[in-house]
Amino acid sequence: MASVDTSARCALATELRLFTGGGSRFAPGDTLLARITPCLENGKIARYCGPGKEAHGSTEFIVIRGRDNVTDSGYAYYLTKWEGVCGYAISQMTGTSGRQRVPTESLSNLIVPVPPLPEQRRIAHILGTLDDKIENNRKTAKTLEAMAQAIFQSWFVDFDPVRAKMAGESPESICKRLKLTPEILNLFPDRLVDSELGEIPEGWEVKPLESVANFLNGLAMQKFPSRGPEDTLPVIKIAQLRSGSLVGADHSSRDIEPQYIVHDGDILFSWSGSLECVLWSGGTGALNQHLFKVTPKATYPRWIVYFGIHHHLSYFREIAAGKATTMGHIQRHHLSDTVLTIPSRMNLETISKPVQAMFEAVWKKISEAKKLSDIRDTLLPKLISGEIRTPEAEHLIKETAG
Repeated sequence: MASVDTSARCALATELRLFTGGGSRFAPGDTLLARITPCLENGKIARYCGPGKEAHGSTEFIVIRGRDNVTDSGYAYYLTKWEGVCGYAISQMTGTSGRQRVPTESLSNLIVPVPPLPEQRRIAHILGTLDDKIENNRKTAKTLEAMAQAIFQSWFVDFDPVRAKMAGESPESICKRLKLTPEILNLFPDRLVDSELGEIPEGWEVKPLESVANFLNGLAMQKFPSRGPEDTLPVIKIAQLRSGSLVGADHSSRDIEPQYIVHDGDILFSWSGSLECVLWSGGTGALNQHLFKVTPKATYPRWIVYFGIHHHLSYFREIAAGKATTMGHIQRHHLSDTVLTIPSRMNLETISKPVQAMFEAVWKKISEAKKLSDIRDTLLPKLISGEIRTPEAEHLIKETAG
């Protein structure tokens, strides 16, 4: 396979401008490389895209900029994210444990591939286009999720359609204001009745969270060590749940019960430490303790479980914060103490349709972002090292991403 012309294969400091010390100054387009652990180990590399003027920041990162007529600043950013640079930087850390730093001078003698400027710009364009698509998918997913969450709050918590009927508002007005179809509006009753929770729509039930979903607690995966390359599975802990990635994960044996294996699309809820609830998209892994894998029971839809947990997250976090321990948590009985109001199964199926469609659209965008991230992560080292050329990369993107 032909490789990129890397005749300009030179020391990093020769081809890029490296700035640090006394407070770092940076301009739009500059790359900010964290130089302190664990930030660099966690991939804290960013490109400054602020207003069109120089800014000033911490000494805890190295500012990297392309040299005029030698290196493109976009290529410099992706070069820095390449394992050949970031891995080397991590290996050069010095200092006491937990507060190690990368000495700027340690990068001066690192030899890196620097192809001709036109090729650099093409590489940066390909990877940058992928990053833009990934970000757009994530933003769209976040917007759609917020919209679906607002509908959940309006219909299943505030009971806005019921209250509007009780107030005598016309069906046409209610449908327009609350974005309902007449079919769905007809399924909401026109009165509230007393319950253990307070007033709820007539004919609806109060259900504990634990009665609408199974909450499977993970295993202490250190008890299931990997027995070699053919028997390994990345372990999903709270850190992986928060980052959405398996990068840096520990590994366990595959010889665990199937229900403790997490797949993309599973709902994960951390009940200890940082309480979060996510739709997992980071790849197949083993469910560690302190995490629940949440699976709807019977015919309850995934979205009502997901948004139901989110509705109670602030309450769960208050409980965890009140624990007199270094790692706050909730207990299983709190899942029974927190409840949802739910219509009959038949009505829920119809009422669910618009929220279900929105929820599936969220998952589609998350999945697309993950697929594009995998493509980018595959192409980046191959393009930087010269293993493949840009036309081949563009063809691969068309084949795999459509």
